[in-house]
Amino acid sequence: MNPLEPSPQRFANPFTRYLAATRPAFLGVTLVGTLIGLGSASADGLTINVAKALLTVFFAFMAHAGANVINDYYDALSGTDASNHERLFPFTGGSRFIQNGVLNLRETRLFGYGLLASVIPAGLWLTAHSAGGLIVIGLAGLLIAWAYSAPPLQLMARGAGEAAITGGWLLVVLGTDFVQRGEFAARPLVAGLPFALLVAAILYLNQFPDVQADAAAGKRTLIVRLGPQTARWGYVALTASAYLWLAFAVILEALPAWCAAGLLPAVLSFGASRRLLEEAGNPSALAPAIRQTIAAANVNGLLIAITLALSHRGGLLA
Repeated sequence: MNPLEPSPQRFANPFTRYLAATRPAFLGVTLVGTLIGLGSASADGLTINVAKALLTVFFAFMAHAGANVINDYYDALSGTDASNHERLFPFTGGSRFIQNGVLNLRETRLFGYGLLASVIPAGLWLTAHSAGGLIVIGLAGLLIAWAYSAPPLQLMARGAGEAAITGGWLLVVLGTDFVQRGEFAARPLVAGLPFALLVAAILYLNQFPDVQADAAAGKRTLIVRLGPQTARWGYVALTASAYLWLAFAVILEALPAWCAAGLLPAVLSFGASRRLLEEAGNPSALAPAIRQTIAAANVNGLLIAITLALSHRGGLLA
């Protein structure tokens, strides 16, 4: 066992055990998504309600954490994580909490579904203080969080995982904006799509080290369907689409000109693309590309959020 992987001795404390099971190091993309939503609202001159913003961020974390735990549960049931000998921990192969005996299947299932259920009362309160459309956004988000891993839909196993991730993080941006705005708007979708595509690129790249285990477990991801040598070009297309969308949104003045700063992480995505094109058949060499992909998504989102927030003087905190 990799010494960095979790063990019962290392997580003897129940609080740290359950907290670590949510994979908190990977929840940062959800924070960035909410910041884009707040920046979008601020760019249109809205004054940010801090209490509602904090509640939105916290329960977006809960939804993401629940999705992570549920994913571990269903990957354990299918056997894909147990048979994954080419995993690059902590990026691929799951959290290893079940496989290493830190949590059992029942504990993982109850915890995951409990996290998702905790989002509902907060969503109802925020709906009461914004508008009814938030229920649609919230239900769609919970559906994606569940359907990504759970049968009968199991989107990740049907080659639809990337679409689900893109849609899920667009909903994070849209929902955060909606809580402040009280109505639907195009700006959060335009601003959030490049970031959502780059988050989907993280998932896409992570599937290369998992391809053998996924295939053996019957998970028909795009990497399994296409094969690593063909699928590697999908990463190039996914990341290029993110930056092209952002560039055209700025050129067409759908976003402020300073949002072009979000193009800077293309350097990281280009570096990751080069390594993937060279090492698609050598999973053990992909860890640097995964780190670059995670960094590109987070930096892109932060730059878009900051430039949106600074684009209107009226967007000051209440």
